[in-house]
Amino acid sequence: MRAAIARQVMCFALLSAAVGMGVNMAQAQAGPARNAVLALDQGWQFRQVKAGAEQDESGWLPATVPGDVHLDLLANKKIPDPFFRDNEAKLQWIEQESWEYRLSFEVGQALLARSQVDLVFDGLDSAAQVYLNGVQVLSTDNSFRIWRVSAKSQLHVGKNLLRVVFPSPIKAAAEAAASDLFRVHSKTEEKTYIRKPAYEYGWDWGPRFVTSGIWRPVRIEAWDKARISDFAIRQRDVSGEVAHVDAEVEIEAATESTTQVSVNYRGNGEPVAGLPLIVTAAVTLHAGHNVIDVPIEIRKPKLWYPAGYGDQPLYEFTARMGTGGGPVETRKVKAGLRSIVLRRELDKWGRSFEFIVNGIPVFAKGADVIPFDSFPNRVTTADYRRILQSARDANMNMIRHWGGGYYESDEFYSICDELGIMVWQDFMFGNDWQPGTYAFKLNIEAEAEDQVRRLRNHPSIVIWCGNNETESAFDWAPRKTLPADIKFYMWQDYLTEFSGILPRVVARLDAETPYWPSSPSSDYESLNDHFQSGDAHIWDVWHGRVPFATYETHHARFVTEYGFQSFPEMKTIEAFTQPEDRANILTPVMLAHQKNKEGNSLIHDYLLKDYPEPKDFASFLYASQVLQAEGIKIGAEHFRRSRPETMGSIFWQLNDCWPVASWSSIDYYGRWKALQYYARRFYAPVLVSPHVEAGALKVYVVSDKVKAEPASLHVRLMDFDGKVLLEQTNVVDVAPLTSKVYLDWPLKKLADAGAADTSRVFVVAELSAGGVELSRNLVYLAPVKGVHLKPAQLKVETTGAQGNYRIRVSSPVLARDVYLSFGSLDAQVSDNYFDLLPGETAEITVTSAASLDALKAQLKVISLTDAFASGGSPDMVGAW
Repeated sequence: MRAAIARQVMCFALLSAAVGMGVNMAQAQAGPARNAVLALDQGWQFRQVKAGAEQDESGWLPATVPGDVHLDLLANKKIPDPFFRDNEAKLQWIEQESWEYRLSFEVGQALLARSQVDLVFDGLDSAAQVYLNGVQVLSTDNSFRIWRVSAKSQLHVGKNLLRVVFPSPIKAAAEAAASDLFRVHSKTEEKTYIRKPAYEYGWDWGPRFVTSGIWRPVRIEAWDKARISDFAIRQRDVSGEVAHVDAEVEIEAATESTTQVSVNYRGNGEPVAGLPLIVTAAVTLHAGHNVIDVPIEIRKPKLWYPAGYGDQPLYEFTARMGTGGGPVETRKVKAGLRSIVLRRELDKWGRSFEFIVNGIPVFAKGADVIPFDSFPNRVTTADYRRILQSARDANMNMIRHWGGGYYESDEFYSICDELGIMVWQDFMFGNDWQPGTYAFKLNIEAEAEDQVRRLRNHPSIVIWCGNNETESAFDWAPRKTLPADIKFYMWQDYLTEFSGILPRVVARLDAETPYWPSSPSSDYESLNDHFQSGDAHIWDVWHGRVPFATYETHHARFVTEYGFQSFPEMKTIEAFTQPEDRANILTPVMLAHQKNKEGNSLIHDYLLKDYPEPKDFASFLYASQVLQAEGIKIGAEHFRRSRPETMGSIFWQLNDCWPVASWSSIDYYGRWKALQYYARRFYAPVLVSPHVEAGALKVYVVSDKVKAEPASLHVRLMDFDGKVLLEQTNVVDVAPLTSKVYLDWPLKKLADAGAADTSRVFVVAELSAGGVELSRNLVYLAPVKGVHLKPAQLKVETTGAQGNYRIRVSSPVLARDVYLSFGSLDAQVSDNYFDLLPGETAEITVTSAASLDALKAQLKVISLTDAFASGGSPDMVGAW
């Protein structure tokens, strides 16, 4: 039943009187009992399941819930650190074993007196059987579902025993796959038949730890007549003038009854002056699921904007259910009011793909996010905050939450809401072809309902995407060579799941947020050189070993993956190695932390295309980061210059789940690589981008600003000693939301000015406004390999005290990618991997708990030329 109430906003005075009357009634008589929650998060034990040991009391160890078996084994010192050296390989036996967890807990008479008592698991990873006082009450096969089962008949006053048995996930998946007779034709992998985070099985950046456990909270909920099962703010129509929203209160009722439902709201934690803030009505409930719509009109709402476009105000809405005696249950949610449109219109390039937020076409700038740890329950608030704040600090306004992990915690999305980081949210289907059984389809529909309900109030989520690369995987081996009739049936199953079930759930529960079937996808439109549509993953750079400049041949409408690997810094590598492991990048331990089979050779080959052989192991780490950053810069700036043809640049990837050589711009410990510093520059709100094309040097200015802004454009042709060969300064009016050429120098003009030998000159373009630098960018006129930089003799001065320091660095010649490191010390710097013009001094602020003397003792400052030997080619990578 869908009971609609309060179709207009009631008079505030009348509603205030109604609320006051309710308070008086509560004082005059005893009200109904509030719905109760008993958390089951303390006192758990676990052990390995052994045949015939059901009655044996041996082997039980303390366990942490939420958690998983790997973390519990580690906490009990039964296994070594999974991330250290090559320990990963030594722990693969865990996935082949079965495990059980148990909890003895007390239940009182008052709780059992309630008419309804439910056992609720927010997450079980994954195949599990649940027993309550020896009776099986639940069997699960999906990590991403919320499991609720009636438990009243199995509970009793006093001690109760809850036991959860996890069979080996490998064996459970094989057993489930065996029931699909079509699998002999489809070749679908066994692991997909139970729903688990795909990355647990390993990826080309992550280890294999196929774990088991109660990975989300578990509790008992007790209630009588009704409970609020969900509360959502449906944003039907939002503008700067007025927001029409429906506060949708979902109520589960045990029997037919009447109740009072009220909804009130506050803006950014404060009452909204002059507006009706509460809507109340009596409703009749029927047994089962009830949906109550409470329409609310908010005039002159404070809108939520992505980072860089405005503020991120959040309204707090509170739903109360009860009688005049007081609320039986209260539910609070926060929501940012905004309108989201995925614009898909025909144009001269094909069909557009751009996000329109509150009427503004937003160029999406960001990176893909993978799980923060191989073991989710190790991730802390500080971890979320550090990585997401780093994204915001690097001028990112979107992250793509990749579909091979797990749906993140509410805390993750709340931080995105606060920071103005839009989220492209994949459903958790990563690469693998999915089963097509009817039971599987019902399972994923229930999963989607659980997750969309849980996350739909977050304004940061601007799109739901069906999967990561599953559509593309239809043409991968072994499916590529399957008979046509088999592929036909498989494709029908795919369409049912990703263009049927999932969009149907989104349309029903979160219709205001766009749905997209896959990433990448054109939504099944045919593409060619003259017609582009949808989003793209660009991997010819890296997998195809083509030059970085190949990025500039791509004209996708929205890029959701492109990337290149690098190694983390020395301090991170020291955390998982011993000295002998750091002889070169091909030692067994270094190879254990490089999950792409061709990764090291690809980095090395690309490196030698642009640079000499690095002189030692540390130099190789540094040079790999510079290589990665320079390569992704080429792609990112091209995509931004291509606006509005291209309206998104999401590089792979932002973070790591363990210490590893990978595509990340921030390593596992939160340390910025060169790419993250570069991203802060190439994702600047206003970017100056000099580019050699069509026989000329063209200087683009790309603006994400919504208003035109005057600026000064200063462009110089210089040699490496600082001599200015050609110079021009223009006052420009930077157009909003555009990419435009503001200066055009024919290359002949540069040659005539003294740049005939392009190996010894460069161009620097600087854009400023009001004396403040908005963006600066350098470009060579020769291929990188042909540039002859001079060795930079860096002058370094360090001052400061009590944890706050300044480091001044200067050079008489051009110094590229100046890098400050601090040995074993922890230090945060305002900038790194930066360029110094000849004669220029850069001042870097440093925050560290170390003393000034300690900082000076371990400070090392190098630039690009320091990474390479002056002669010879040392063997720092080992034998290939």
